Amino acid sequence: MKGRRPAWVVGVDIGGTNLRVGTVPIEGGAPPVAVRRRSTRAASGSDRVLDRLVTMIRESVADVGRDNVAGIGLGAPGPLDRASGVVTETPNLGWRDYPLRDLVAEACGLPVTLDNDANCFTYGEWWMGAGRGSRRLVGITLGTGIGGGIVIDGEIHHGASGAAGEVGHMSIDFRGRRCPCGARGCIEAYASGPAIAVRAVEAIADGGDSILASMVGGDLGEITAEIVCRAAAAGDPHADGVVRDTARILATAVTNLIHLLNPDAVVIGGGVANAGDRLLRPLRREVRRRVFGAHMRACRIVQSELGDSAGVIGAAGVFMRAHHGRPR
Repeated sequence: MKGRRPAWVVGVDIGGTNLRVGTVPIEGGAPPVAVRRRSTRAASGSDRVLDRLVTMIRESVADVGRDNVAGIGLGAPGPLDRASGVVTETPNLGWRDYPLRDLVAEACGLPVTLDNDANCFTYGEWWMGAGRGSRRLVGITLGTGIGGGIVIDGEIHHGASGAAGEVGHMSIDFRGRRCPCGARGCIEAYASGPAIAVRAVEAIADGGDSILASMVGGDLGEITAEIVCRAAAAGDPHADGVVRDTARILATAVTNLIHLLNPDAVVIGGGVANAGDRLLRPLRREVRRRVFGAHMRACRIVQSELGDSAGVIGAAGVFMRAHHGRPR
């Protein structure tokens, strides 16, 4: 019908391992349509990643019809400059000063917004997920890297330079492991997916008794965080120890965030969080042991409700906030 307002926004979640794209209704209250997931394959270069991403966006637009799409919300690893639409630097993707927003807008012929992927995850959980009703929400994403976002009274807190919420680069040991960002002792260097795998392999090399090697046919380079969590669930004490240590490491970051920001909720998501209570139960226990009582009584620590769709929903929500007011 002529004059009909577009009903959908394409949400895009760009991760170091996977790209996810789906269409989200502007009116809210419904899940995204046909969320697509494909490997990022960052080593193939930025142009190849962009080509795959644009193809996925075009497919999603075709799902609902181009005239029904208001625009595209991108969530990308940072740091980035939202005003210019440029990804400043992404250690896990190898992008530097990459004009992602304008490249996507030109290729797709639609208006585009850009925000940090973890901000989008947090906004999605605030809007439709485990953070519904929260006034002060902290989100943490555990995947190829570790990201974070902060939503206060329904608005993403971006900070002075737009880079607030870099949870993964909080340091727990100034002489510690080298992080992909170049610094030492970052949480990401211990508790990201690749870091968990590295720690598990190191423990095996130190003589740890584990079924992990047999799970990957003896090729320790094939061990992933997912495999470590599966081995822990199967009762492997070595893998379970790695998961519990990861929980204690993450609890350090969560404790600091609760003391600093006094949130009413912390939502944890990403692939590593799929370990569920095996990770979250010892994490909560350690946080309770460390955090001031008044802070802890006001705060719940919960797993993402939206799963793989959180970043897609949040990226679409960021577009709606910029062009249509708050998402409904």
